[in-house]
Amino acid sequence: MKRVFLRNRIAVFLLITSVTVGFCFGQSPAKIVEDFKASSVNQPGKEYPQVNSEGRVRVQIKTREAHKVQLDISAVKYELTKDTSGVWTGESAPQDEGFHYYQLWVDGAAVPDPGSLYFYGASRWGSGIEVPAKDQDFYALKNVPHGQVIELPYFSKSNNSMRRCFIYTPPGYDKDAQKRYPVLYLQHGGGENETGWSNQGHANLIMDNLIAGGKAKPFIIVMDNGTWNMARPPAGERPAQWPPKGWADGFTKTLLEDIIPMIDANYRTLADQQHRAMAGLSMGGMQTRVITLAHPEVFSHVGIFSGGSISTEDLAAAPGFKEKIKLVFVSYGSRELENPRAGFGGNPKENQEKLKDAGINTHFYVSPQTAHEWQSWRRSLNEFAPLLFTN
Repeated sequence: MKRVFLRNRIAVFLLITSVTVGFCFGQSPAKIVEDFKASSVNQPGKEYPQVNSEGRVRVQIKTREAHKVQLDISAVKYELTKDTSGVWTGESAPQDEGFHYYQLWVDGAAVPDPGSLYFYGASRWGSGIEVPAKDQDFYALKNVPHGQVIELPYFSKSNNSMRRCFIYTPPGYDKDAQKRYPVLYLQHGGGENETGWSNQGHANLIMDNLIAGGKAKPFIIVMDNGTWNMARPPAGERPAQWPPKGWADGFTKTLLEDIIPMIDANYRTLADQQHRAMAGLSMGGMQTRVITLAHPEVFSHVGIFSGGSISTEDLAAAPGFKEKIKLVFVSYGSRELENPRAGFGGNPKENQEKLKDAGINTHFYVSPQTAHEWQSWRRSLNEFAPLLFTN
């Protein structure tokens, strides 16, 4: 018995020794690659935040009086450390390629990073960072003809209030006063607003590059605010259903009664169903699904990015959809599809295959190695746009 006990103690000692030696000689998690560069969306002249070749985000902020500072990105918080001059520095684990919202926590208060530009997301103006993507060329700013993004304030009769939208007009729009264009109504996600697709999504640059490359036909893009409010259930209770019944009614009314008539009256549009498309990401994709199923007489092309899908059961309850709709495009990030809830009521790929069998022109796209984030949706628009208004 003593010999067995001794052998066990020796085995444990050898195991601890081997782990310790391995740690000392660099067999612990890989060291951080020190090739950090200032983010492309920093405020002018700001050195931080930075990103390295691994996709790690490093932030730095000076606050001598603070006791605890954290970097909050992708729903994970990372501790920062303070030097003798009161400067806090720290970095995240590697992030997926593309754009990410983030914030700093200073003694329990969430604050934007003073070094980054600010973007509207998570229902607030806050910090954002770009992790350079291998395929970022399709939304890069290049020496090609460029369209314009115009901010347009307008009065909404259906809401009895002032609103605004952003409108992309393609290159050459102002040169030929006789030419008319199709229109894509493009919606943002929950907690975002009408600035999202031009600021975070680079929709204008994606279109400029596609048009310059002869890959897409020129069309107008209208980006409006689809944010909606719901009555809150009593504390501690869940909503009876999600999304709640009638949740898209308000924006549907605004879109059909205010936005579309205004655009057709003030821009050179091809003002008919065949030349009108709707698409959106996440919440905007869910709005697109509800609105186009109910109004196939208004839209001919449908794009749902990370916002559910359309099933054959939906067709049965949507008279005219099968006959009138020219394209149903559905997309997700590959990491989203690992979540069984990604289909919001059904497997999105299977739903698309069944639609195709039912005679509808469908397209299913998966963004590689991305989740519910802007890189998925940039890629989705890049895939969707060339399919629009081709016949």
